[in-house]
Amino acid sequence: MMIEVMKSKIHRARVTQAELNYVGSITIDEDLMDAADIIANEKVQIVNNNNGARLETYVIPGERGTGTICLNGAAARLVQVGDIIIIVSYATMDRDEARKHKPALLFPDDHNRLL
Repeated sequence: MMIEVMKSKIHRARVTQAELNYVGSITIDEDLMDAADIIANEKVQIVNNNNGARLETYVIPGERGTGTICLNGAAARLVQVGDIIIIVSYATMDRDEARKHKPALLFPDDHNRLL
């Protein structure tokens, strides 16, 4: 049997931009993507700590070292610049692999940079 487990989490990232007139997705600084083992176009779940909104979208790489966290398209209506969000990626694996799996957990600073 295959199960879905948390692969990685970027905990308490700060939204730096919200671009309503965009096709959709979330733009994430590539430094954060690499550290969280998230790749371009990967599906992620976004949880907004400020208003409780939850959504799923896909990732677009943002410029390295900028701390960019930008919700694009319709998702931009669910955040405000400055909101604190959690970004979670998942992976499907068998139970034995899942029991041994250690997710990547990131806790960026107030400027979305790794400590």
